[in-house]
Amino acid sequence: MAVPSHPLSRQRRLVSLFAVAGVVVLLLAAVVTLAVTLTFSSFATAVRPAGIFVPTEADGLIAADTPLTVDDDTHPALQRLDPALLEALRSAQVAAEADGIRFDITSGWRSVDLQRRLLADAVRTYGSEELAREYVATPETSSHVTGRAVDIGTLDAQLWIMEHGREWGLCQTYANERWHFERATEPGGECPVQKLDARG
Repeated sequence: MAVPSHPLSRQRRLVSLFAVAGVVVLLLAAVVTLAVTLTFSSFATAVRPAGIFVPTEADGLIAADTPLTVDDDTHPALQRLDPALLEALRSAQVAAEADGIRFDITSGWRSVDLQRRLLADAVRTYGSEELAREYVATPETSSHVTGRAVDIGTLDAQLWIMEHGREWGLCQTYANERWHFERATEPGGECPVQKLDARG
């Protein structure tokens, strides 16, 4: 025959259960409040483990869905470009517009940390540093880190610069990256022989 539970012990269990539920509700409310009051980047900074790098516009990161134009004066990826390269791009853009071409810049100057992150991502993608280095230079050798390179997104703009860019000193410098351009000669000069890949 079952012994009936004491009303006082059942009441204590209920009180304990309500106390635990209250703590859970308070924790959830704190997380929601934090998420609502902080921007995404500051929320990510607040909750990510220490030491994980999250690139921002200040590092030269350009959002994939919003490439820049040569006229952008506010983004660090263009502000920190070599002035001669930026001037060459702007002059070439004027001529390209007559052919209905707009340069869409998907990468320009990059911080050392962003370049290091891109190389690490490439190692994960290609499975080895040797393969990754064909497409992403180290921070020590990258022309993006020094502000001497831009990447152009659309094929028609890439082809236009390949054909006409040397008039402003603009050259495709890597044979395997038709999007990567540097001011590698004097205006009207001959472009140097392309390097095989980003390893140099």
